[in-house]
Amino acid sequence: MDQIKLNKLFILRITLVSAMGGLLFGYDWVVIGGAKPFYERFFEITTSPHQQGFAMSSALIGCLFGALISGFLTDRYGRKYPLIGAAALFTISAIGTGIVDAYSPFIFYRLLGGLGIGLASAISPMYIAEIAPANMRGRLVAINQLTIVIGILAAQVINFLIAEEVPENASDNFILNSWNGQIGWRWMFWAETVPAFSFFLLAFFIPESPRYLVKSGNPSKAFQILEKIGGNAYASSEEKSITGTLKEAKAKVNWGELFSKKVRPIMIIGIVLAVFQQWCGINIIFNYAEEIFTAAGYSITDMLFNIVITGVVNLAFTLVAMQTVDRLGRRKLMLFGSLGLAIIYVLLGSSYFFGLKGFVVLSMVVVAIAVYAMSLAPITWVVLSEIFPNKVRGAAMAVATTSLWIACFALTYTFPILNKLLNASGTFWLYAFICLSGFLFILKKLPETKGKSLEQIEKEITK
Repeated sequence: MDQIKLNKLFILRITLVSAMGGLLFGYDWVVIGGAKPFYERFFEITTSPHQQGFAMSSALIGCLFGALISGFLTDRYGRKYPLIGAAALFTISAIGTGIVDAYSPFIFYRLLGGLGIGLASAISPMYIAEIAPANMRGRLVAINQLTIVIGILAAQVINFLIAEEVPENASDNFILNSWNGQIGWRWMFWAETVPAFSFFLLAFFIPESPRYLVKSGNPSKAFQILEKIGGNAYASSEEKSITGTLKEAKAKVNWGELFSKKVRPIMIIGIVLAVFQQWCGINIIFNYAEEIFTAAGYSITDMLFNIVITGVVNLAFTLVAMQTVDRLGRRKLMLFGSLGLAIIYVLLGSSYFFGLKGFVVLSMVVVAIAVYAMSLAPITWVVLSEIFPNKVRGAAMAVATTSLWIACFALTYTFPILNKLLNASGTFWLYAFICLSGFLFILKKLPETKGKSLEQIEKEITK
């Protein structure tokens, strides 16, 4: 690899376009948290916990279906055109969610946006992993997580800038009839239209994945793309390696192979890591920021500002992860993240239990997000994009990502219930136990993959 001159500008360009799926994933997923205090009053669902929970988690149902069909779509149509489809769904959802005046169509457009998230979350990191040279793959796949974080921060900043200040102890009626309650929450969703439509246009100009092209019987086209990535010698070497792992593969994947004796252990690792990334609990801070910060003594306006703080920290430590993923490796960072969160959650739960509020809780939340951002958040996607064999990668990624969104739905839907049953302290202690369990699983089961080609990883992991 050292003698090969990589076309880094071309690689970065197509990576950034593909990673726009991550940016929209982040924005669409988090924007609802800032809009929540206002659309709930508008749709008159403040007294209905089930409608509140469904409004918040409905997009996750779309995510499940998007992730589930991503394997079929990538197997049949490649990686490029399903990404274009995801961009179209983001655009339609952004416009529609802000236009509606009733609860049911609001849910419909949230489901469409979730469908886009599900597709992008599975396909964007997989596409980047398949076009990336081995020695750059960790950083390049981490760019997808970086854009997710940028999307999260963009949603948080835009929500904060759009929302007019809410007086302390403002009544529901005051909030409903304010600019925030009538118009502001709509602009929070509409703001997504610009990056969504840009992604839709730019996605037409990226090449298809060379690994998909070889798999579908078009090696000459794959060679051209590989040659553009790293020159003739690189293309020859990569094509030979890809062909070697796919020589017995058919264009269509037999889904039963995912749980064959050889692949099953890898699928278990992928599914457990995907579920753990959600059940580690950090994402409830983004989705239920109002409840978490209000319980800590903050007003709605303060809550929106605190969310921006968490977003900035999230971005900063994702950049740290990008600098360390190919140097320290995947396994060490995953172990650090799981154990670190377990310790922080014990302390955070204790803070709620003993009635500590304000800055103490905010500080611990910020530290938790920092640990998550440099470990479990980006590295899980890197590992998932690497560990599955070429032959079943699309289908396997679909199963793992579907598992992730099922876990995310369960996390999002159960938090209000757990919070009521266990209070904030007990809920965070439960998440601490889950993080400790994840640490032990990673310690025992996860191999290191840094610096290895996808084909090399496949040969080692399927022995």
